[in-house]
Amino acid sequence: MLRSAVAVVSLLVLIAGCGSTPRAELKTGPGITADTITLGVLTDQTGPFSPTTPSKIKGFELLIDEVNAGGGICGRKLGMTIADHGYDVQRALTGYFDLEPKVLGFLDITGSPMMEAIAPDLLQSRVIAAPTSWSADLLGNPNLMIVGSTYDLDVINGLSRLKKDGLLADGDTIGHIYVPGDYGQGALEGSQFAAQQWRLNLQAREIPETGTELPAMFAQLKNAGAKAVFLSTTPKQTALGVVAAEAMKWDVPIMVNAVGFDPAMLASPAAPAVVKRVKVVAPFAPFGADLPGAKEVSGAFNRKFPGVEATAAVNHGYSVGLSFASVLRKACGNGDMTREGMLRAFRQTDHLDTRSLTGPLRFSQAGRPSSDQSFLVKPDLDAPGKLSLIDGPFTSELAKQKASKPR
Repeated sequence: MLRSAVAVVSLLVLIAGCGSTPRAELKTGPGITADTITLGVLTDQTGPFSPTTPSKIKGFELLIDEVNAGGGICGRKLGMTIADHGYDVQRALTGYFDLEPKVLGFLDITGSPMMEAIAPDLLQSRVIAAPTSWSADLLGNPNLMIVGSTYDLDVINGLSRLKKDGLLADGDTIGHIYVPGDYGQGALEGSQFAAQQWRLNLQAREIPETGTELPAMFAQLKNAGAKAVFLSTTPKQTALGVVAAEAMKWDVPIMVNAVGFDPAMLASPAAPAVVKRVKVVAPFAPFGADLPGAKEVSGAFNRKFPGVEATAAVNHGYSVGLSFASVLRKACGNGDMTREGMLRAFRQTDHLDTRSLTGPLRFSQAGRPSSDQSFLVKPDLDAPGKLSLIDGPFTSELAKQKASKPR
């Protein structure tokens, strides 16, 4: 009990408010009153990505509760205002322009199409936002807080693990099935980079997000002699591809980006094949992992939301909130919590220890990912959040090499 209490106190110290700046000297901006700091959440609560949204929001809530229990930041309590865009760009723009004058920054903007439409105004208004995306293409926007490794680095780390385990060798054939857009094409960059370094024969297949050609693509890759398949697809497509591999009795390693897995897959007929064949490579720890930060978050979650099922999105939301809190504390210490002050504090934030919820985060290097470390996890019907940890956070030499190249 004493060790657990010390751990919780340590985390509270990390996220607690900074009281070093007198109120009269503090510069403030939109979203800040004498008593509160309000952050925005622009997310999908009714569209295709709505199943993971409640867990992510609960992660934000846990962090906000802990910050406020520790006295807030600069003597002010944190709060958030949520708007649903239903994965519709026009609704997202409407929601953004309604929230933007009222908040200091955005804990979340969900969806690559929404992010693309909103990005120009973020630059103009100087607002910091954390998108639910790990696309390396977003690293060029100085206002975006990408928490954790990018899609391409997760792919490289996953393939490197296969190589380390003797399941992949220089010159082998690999398959990569991916959806178009920032997610799929960003992930493809990882397999392309690995293919160049290891002289792999990369068999890439693009599929629309609504496409159902996975069985035919798996048959093609089997005939091509692929030693591994990486999927950067939707969860439904992931399940379809894995079932196809099972039907053709092709015992090939299948790796999936975190976006391509949904715990709901384990309540479907595809569950046995998914559990047997899939490994997921993710930028953040699975819920309930035997890691310091994940254990503390799961404990807090179970106390606040007893009987509620969680997913790894809780850890994602909490990690983003922790990163925002660190930037807020630094801005408070600088005496400048305007949006300009937040941007300066953002780029001064380095070596942020999330207690293995992610790899250590660095935001000072513009154009480079905040982390090059990934988690290798597997679907598990008995695990909290339906994922259990195999390894991580870990990084490969090849991922370090790719991460060192600025966008």
